[in-house]
Amino acid sequence: MTRPLLALFSLLALPALAADPWLVFQGKAGPGLGKHIVLVSGDEEYRSEESLPMLAKILAAQHGFKTTVLFAIDPKTGQINPNVNDNIPGLAALQSADLMVILTRWRNLPDEQMKYVDEYVKAGKPIVGLRTATHAFKLPKNSAYARYTWDNKDENYRDGFGRQIIGETWYTHHGAHKKESTRGIIPEAVKDHPVLRGIKSGDIWGPTDVYGVRNLPENATVLVRGQVLAGMDPKDPPARPAANPKTNKTVDKNNPMMPVAWIRTYKGASGNDGRVFATTMGSSTDLQNEPLRRLVLNACFWALGMEDQITPTLDVSFVGPYTASPYSPNAFQKNLYPADLAKGAEDLLQNTPSKGQ
Repeated sequence: MTRPLLALFSLLALPALAADPWLVFQGKAGPGLGKHIVLVSGDEEYRSEESLPMLAKILAAQHGFKTTVLFAIDPKTGQINPNVNDNIPGLAALQSADLMVILTRWRNLPDEQMKYVDEYVKAGKPIVGLRTATHAFKLPKNSAYARYTWDNKDENYRDGFGRQIIGETWYTHHGAHKKESTRGIIPEAVKDHPVLRGIKSGDIWGPTDVYGVRNLPENATVLVRGQVLAGMDPKDPPARPAANPKTNKTVDKNNPMMPVAWIRTYKGASGNDGRVFATTMGSSTDLQNEPLRRLVLNACFWALGMEDQITPTLDVSFVGPYTASPYSPNAFQKNLYPADLAKGAEDLLQNTPSKGQ
């Protein structure tokens, strides 16, 4: 190749090389103007790479927020690959974030990426954690941020980010995985909480199972409990008590019902009390359920101290197409770039997301 042709080829390649492996949407009108929400995806099973862009488009298009969506990226291809557990580029966006929404699972991020999560937490800023945020990180002992690990044994930061910030770490599947779905039951005492506006007890349903929750912190308020259903249809009855074949004791999974959504605060190193909303629901298929989507959107407003803007008819409708893939390890859409998930909100895009070279 001659030198002039090589120079021309290099210039033509520049836009692809400069493209960002994340998405940034800027809302044009609504109560969220001036607020920045960073949504961090990265899990092998529950398709956060599909659900978080969907939520980001709603927050931007319907409510005016600036939203940034980050992904697990294969550095060799620039494609989204949730099985790459050590790379989520763009976490520096947390420096300007007013809220972090996180659905990651056992991420082993390098120190130069984890430092932005650490700075955000130390600042005591609000957090919305979905599904596997209870076990968001799995870091080696030589990491400067090893304390964030889901099963950290250090009593000064027991069970890491999950227990210390979200309120619980990974414990167990309480409902039978892929056999017993979840119906959301709202305790009478909290039915008027702002996060629950527009949602009735029993409205929430998702095909994921109820997680076990052992000991929420004293300052946690349970907003939704998970009724374990006998099957995978929202009309299925509650699971009946049954004998445990290992112990031969009768187990009633619905007595008591486990928390599946709660709120709390945590204290950052700065002294600030950060609001936290957590739900152990939140797969991409769960979020096809409008009441659950409403719960999460309401929670974003609440976490930001904007509960006066929450109405029972808050717009949670999809922006652009949304087809949720069934949750399963390795079932992510292959050859997918961040730009492929911007459909429906292209007019709000503030960056040039990666489409490969």
